Amino acid sequence: MGKGWSPERKAKQRKAIYAWRPWENSTGPKTNSGKATVARNAWKHGHRSRAFLNECRRFRDLLSSSI
Repeated sequence: MGKGWSPERKAKQRKAIYAWRPWENSTGPKTNSGKATVARNAWKHGHRSRAFLNECRRFRDLLSSSI
């Protein structure tokens, strides 16, 4: 079997995933520490962090109030 996904293999995998339905068992974090961990998932480079976005908003508000 070669590398990659043939249309038949994709269809077979899609059918298996729909039978298995992983989204029904996925509930997300329940503890506060788990929620804090998940909140940092998107923070890879800092441009999506809450602190960075708050700083951008503060700077934007500062500029708009001085005009």
